[in-house]
Amino acid sequence: MSADAHDIDPDPDVAWKQWHEHRVAAVSAPYGPLALIGTHWLADYPEGRIPAVPGRWRTTGAGVTLAAAAEDGISLDGEPFTGDVVLAADGSPPSHSRIAAGDVRLVVIRREGEWAVRVFDPASGARAAFAGIEATPYDPAFVLPGRFQPYAQDRTVQVENADGRARGLGLGGELSFDFDGATHRLQVAVDEDDGSLWAVIGDATGGRSSYRFRFLRPGVPAWGSPGTESGGAPIVVDLNRVQLPPCAFADHFICPFPPPGNTLPFEVAAGERRLKAALATGI
Repeated sequence: MSADAHDIDPDPDVAWKQWHEHRVAAVSAPYGPLALIGTHWLADYPEGRIPAVPGRWRTTGAGVTLAAAAEDGISLDGEPFTGDVVLAADGSPPSHSRIAAGDVRLVVIRREGEWAVRVFDPASGARAAFAGIEATPYDPAFVLPGRFQPYAQDRTVQVENADGRARGLGLGGELSFDFDGATHRLQVAVDEDDGSLWAVIGDATGGRSSYRFRFLRPGVPAWGSPGTESGGAPIVVDLNRVQLPPCAFADHFICPFPPPGNTLPFEVAAGERRLKAALATGI
């Protein structure tokens, strides 16, 4: 089950408060999203030298090769490192290793075949200025029964990302639910590891009283329940747990915008809304 799945607690209000506290702790952690100070695409640095990032970085058929000298001050898995090492994308074993330069952590990512190095600094200005996440208290009216119907074949749609570039967003099916007398449908991705659903959504509060778009992670559909063969699988759509995307915390994330049809026509006055003390122009 995904980390964003519903907490098991007999009191849903208590469970929501626990979820919210966990989210605040996670985003404000030393190497959480608030610590990201740079995403450097290696294609922009053909000589392998990234300004203010130690070492020499080059793409290879196996991943990214980092060449480090003693003066670079780089550590690998907590030990001083010199020489060459091949790194895979973050979270891709077996060659993924923890790279750091002092307190700064360096992470390799890959998007649509392009490689980049991300820099996380626990002393970032965004982390120091963080005052919390503005969130609406739990409201049972936003807990809705839904159904998930997978596509016969996975789809990829091109959507604009927060950095202004269009990239492919993989989609595995459709999530439907009723609200205020109407049926609404969202295109959702399916996690390859645990089968949990994930959607990028907009709504009538976006850019006004909430961040311009948010993420919905409703968990894993209840496959095996009655009616799943013909009508999809049941799943709870809890809009109390919509959350801010990483790019709400740092400009260097490349979050996808909602795909066509994923902007709800009503106000989702629930869940995470924006950073506390956010200016109207920054939500």
